[in-house]
Amino acid sequence: MRLLLIEDNSRLRELLTERVHDAGWRIDAFGTAGEGEEAIATTPFDLLLIDLGLPDGDGLDLIRDARRQGVKTPILALTARGAVDERIAGLDAGADDYLVKPFDPREFLARCRALLRRAPDSAPAVLEAGRLRYDPASGVLSCDDAELSLTPRERAIVEVLMRDVGRVTPKRKLEHALSEFGDEFSTNALDLAMSRLRKKLDGLPTGAAIETIRGVGYLMREVEPS
Repeated sequence: MRLLLIEDNSRLRELLTERVHDAGWRIDAFGTAGEGEEAIATTPFDLLLIDLGLPDGDGLDLIRDARRQGVKTPILALTARGAVDERIAGLDAGADDYLVKPFDPREFLARCRALLRRAPDSAPAVLEAGRLRYDPASGVLSCDDAELSLTPRERAIVEVLMRDVGRVTPKRKLEHALSEFGDEFSTNALDLAMSRLRKKLDGLPTGAAIETIRGVGYLMREVEPS
């Protein structure tokens, strides 16, 4: 899952970015409407988090413009404007949900999960490979009834591989999925993360295996549990 946050308060932006990373999702965070507009136009996201009070424009205009351009990505409006008329204006502009500041980060994550589950195009059903099940909205990977403990990077790798079960996933695709906006993720870092993920899966009756396709990438395929 890749989220976009447009929030001009640097402390809040850093806090929410940290919470999103802890949830196992990737996030691109900016402080202006202009940066957010460019990101929306150039990068596919699963959820947009838009502050309505931005230094270079109104977040409502950004939401309206995105909807006029056919963007169907769920939008959560973040704002200190708590009056009923203002909440209605945000929803009428195209936001799917509205969160008034100050808010509890736990509620913020719960609303994100709810929007990701409801999104018809960007939030898939639970992914399966063998006896592995991965829920992109919650970031939970399980084998049978046992939940596996994964780092955010490992969860991102699992999501990409399980979307491509039975097909080779190029290394470049994984590197892009693990990178933040404008911050490249190196091949060596990918290999290290993949090695750690494999160790966590080794010995479990997952019914799935991750193979290295030399010079190309990785393949997750279903196998008979040992």
